[in-house]
Amino acid sequence: MNKPYLAGHYTPVTDEVTATSLVVEGTLPAELTGRLLRASHNPKPGVVPTHWFKGSGMVHGIRLRDGNAEWYRNRWVRTPALDGAPYITEQGPDFRVSTAGTHVIEHGGRLLALCESALPYELTPELDTIGAYDFGGRLHSAMTAHPKEDPVTGELHFFASSPFPPFLTHHVVGANGALVQSQEIPGASAALKHDFAITEHHVVFLEGSVTFDPTEHSGIPYAWSDAQRCRIGVLPQGDDGAAKVRWFDIEAGFGMHFANAYEDVLGRIVIEGVRVDRDGWQRSWNWWVGAPGRGAEPVSGSTGRRWVVDPGAATAREEQTDDLNVEFPTINETRLGRVHRYQYALAFPDDQGIGNHTLVKYDRVTGERRLRPVGVGQLPSEAVFVGAADAVDEDHGYLLTVVSDLNSDDSRLLVLDARDLTATPVATVHLPRRVPAMIHGSWIPDPN
Repeated sequence: MNKPYLAGHYTPVTDEVTATSLVVEGTLPAELTGRLLRASHNPKPGVVPTHWFKGSGMVHGIRLRDGNAEWYRNRWVRTPALDGAPYITEQGPDFRVSTAGTHVIEHGGRLLALCESALPYELTPELDTIGAYDFGGRLHSAMTAHPKEDPVTGELHFFASSPFPPFLTHHVVGANGALVQSQEIPGASAALKHDFAITEHHVVFLEGSVTFDPTEHSGIPYAWSDAQRCRIGVLPQGDDGAAKVRWFDIEAGFGMHFANAYEDVLGRIVIEGVRVDRDGWQRSWNWWVGAPGRGAEPVSGSTGRRWVVDPGAATAREEQTDDLNVEFPTINETRLGRVHRYQYALAFPDDQGIGNHTLVKYDRVTGERRLRPVGVGQLPSEAVFVGAADAVDEDHGYLLTVVSDLNSDDSRLLVLDARDLTATPVATVHLPRRVPAMIHGSWIPDPN
């Protein structure tokens, strides 16, 4: 059977290239001086992974400076997994064996390619691999692919989730890049935790209906379980926060990604993200492994959700915020952990492939939803927000998205005005090849 994650927008590239002096239409804003880096799963030619997420990691970069697009380059992250080394050994998991294809971030002066089951991999500014990074020997677990950097303190929060005890460990790295805190979270289970959230004073984990299942043989041993208890865990930030964790029951479902969390004026903790039900999970999973009964897209039945935890009343409730099939929610990350107004996402066609991929902007205050379809055969990447140099409002800035175009077999970087998604792009950078559909990424500005 042909694997959907090796076809169409997801077709892997077969080589590494470097192209310079890229063609730019429009005008690149001066504040866009840095690198847009994005991660993808890109197995080597001839390799057919058993799961989309098992494909070897590749990082794609676009360098912008002084109104010019100086280069595009792509590089495999050279981990033992790239050459077929096993993750599970006689001694247990080898955390150096990473696909490193989920996310790429910068913190403490280090560029890190991430996969949630392994150590991060450090890269050079030109995307060459330096090696596995364990924070000076202090990290002895895996690192999530969704760390959160507090925009005020500069601290990096991340976690390790395991199907075996300890099930959940929370880590904090100081703004200088040193690992300063690691705490096991009591009461956690083997439920899959792909993402999490922070607020100004708390760390928030969601345990949904997907949990460890040793009978799942795709290489990623997780599956839906109606018996899995679904909960939100909330712990105060600080040295003894784990001991004060509280768990709040929620309804069945699975939240893959969260846009943000914050404390409202009533002291409640609000989490914004997306969620699937049992059928949506199974149809999405079947796409990820190439099994029958899958939807036409990798995302099925994923809709906007809001969870509100009231610690005083010891309750948690959930509400649907939109009915579009969306994923990859993002915000202006200067609002991370604080109340935000605007959120961005990528809407997918339905399970029959009807409709176009569309960028979405939500206004949490007015409830307004704005759409920017990109056209038949075109798939934009997760939108990354970059603020304008003279920004006065939360949405005063730019959305960066890389569009894969099957019509012309190429790709382009769109720089959009985040205040008006429907306006003519501020700038378009033409890339030298069609870039495969990617997972997550970051804008990394040059140091001031």
